[in-house]
Amino acid sequence: MAPSLLSATGAPLGGYPGLLSPAPLPPLSTDAPTRELMMEALDAAKRAGASWADVRISRNRNNSVQTRERQVTDVVDTDTMGCGVRVLVDGCWGFAATQELTKPGVGGAAQEAVAIAKANRVARDRRVELAPTPAHPNATWRSSYVTDPFTIAVEEKADLLLRANAAALTVANVRFVNSGLSFVKEERNYANTEGSVITQDYVRSWVTMSCTAVAPDRSGTAVRGPEVVQPAGRGWEYVLEADIVTNAKVWAAEAAEKLTAKAVEPGRYDLILHPSQLFLTIHESIGHSTELDRAMGYEANYAGTSFISPPDKVLGSLRLGPSMMNVVGNRSEVGALATIGYDDDGVQPEDFHIVKDGVFVDYQTTREQAPWLRAWYEKNGKPVRSHGCAYAQSWADVSFQRMPNVSLQPGDKDLGWDDLIAATDKGIAMIGRASYSIDQQRYNAQFGAQLCYEIRKGKIVGQVKDAAYQMRTPDFWNTLDMLGGKKSYMHGGTFNDGKGQPGQANAVSHGCPPARFRNANIINTGRAV
Repeated sequence: MAPSLLSATGAPLGGYPGLLSPAPLPPLSTDAPTRELMMEALDAAKRAGASWADVRISRNRNNSVQTRERQVTDVVDTDTMGCGVRVLVDGCWGFAATQELTKPGVGGAAQEAVAIAKANRVARDRRVELAPTPAHPNATWRSSYVTDPFTIAVEEKADLLLRANAAALTVANVRFVNSGLSFVKEERNYANTEGSVITQDYVRSWVTMSCTAVAPDRSGTAVRGPEVVQPAGRGWEYVLEADIVTNAKVWAAEAAEKLTAKAVEPGRYDLILHPSQLFLTIHESIGHSTELDRAMGYEANYAGTSFISPPDKVLGSLRLGPSMMNVVGNRSEVGALATIGYDDDGVQPEDFHIVKDGVFVDYQTTREQAPWLRAWYEKNGKPVRSHGCAYAQSWADVSFQRMPNVSLQPGDKDLGWDDLIAATDKGIAMIGRASYSIDQQRYNAQFGAQLCYEIRKGKIVGQVKDAAYQMRTPDFWNTLDMLGGKKSYMHGGTFNDGKGQPGQANAVSHGCPPARFRNANIINTGRAV
């Protein structure tokens, strides 16, 4: 069975008939008690000797409902609120946090942050300099959700999942189904000693489903999922639009079809990657390799380094792909997971090219990092400005450089998935993220997929199993020869991109169209061909 448009995109076209017009969301503003506490923290930091300080008071909520077949297996609700204060003393950082939301509580955290900054002076390798940014004294921003998922009863969430499970179980040979809903809501308040006072309201949602088919003679199993619907910075309306009760049968049928898929024959094929798979390749090979702290060696102990280094040797000269390849870093795409109005440095982010016409032209930066590239920026007539990539996962964590939405731009021709298939004589098409591995410098990698299809003379002839592609990042991207257009552009993403010590998780999306890569090295990951 060739993949339908539903299965290729992981979500249906159009709306959902059960989606009602919700009540309008309340106006957003910084309430007086929160503002007063933030000013107290900043004043306490200045009195203790800080040359600069910022403060974040936020409420972080998480909700998750998980099911298996006809049972609810897990319901989780967490709710945490507190204050984090970050300071600069003699060019050194200090940070402290507290859940005591009183003037003495936040003032004490500020004093502790200053003491930590003073203690850190013995280990300072360079004096922190912050790139300039305008103050935002009364700024607000809300993500693009319509219905707050935290207003939806857990019974309604569970009922939707169980109905989807029941639909999947009607497909022959499908024996096991897991499904889940996960939601995050962040109510974020920020202020700094430069005059910014910012309040933001952010929601993200994720639907997951995993369908397992078992061969009649129990000789094998096959799975489709769990990432069948891409997560989004949207609300309950996104869940309804995904129409998982209808689509569950499609995903289950794809799992059942995998039971009879033949093993892929290793060799060289043209490779077509659907956005639901390609986003992960972008994330691992382009997204992480262009984080400036990684390129400068500051993440070497845990997250690794980058082959795109040193900056003065690669900026503006390293060719990562053909001239049709343009990759933009942004925090502005509607519904994307890293989209935000202001980052955790108080910067209003900008869209910026990371790769332009196939050439690497810029790193992801924060206010601290942008001055590291001062010589290159000034030489090329660019301002020393942060790209707005500072983020902390909660009030209790210090902010540092995290990935924005890193998106491969669509091609000039408005091509779609079917157009790329039709233009391919011998190929493999891949849908959905699966297992993957990449080295510490983001150079050598291997990626699999949930669904793999063989292409012969412009047509899909059936599923294959155990297929993965091996790549070296610049070599692979330079084989890019076809790009989908705007009509086929979509976001893939994840809630849980890890980095740092202590570790933090960042949610991030990667927009892209389907793309074709010439003469890819396809291997068989199974035990036999």
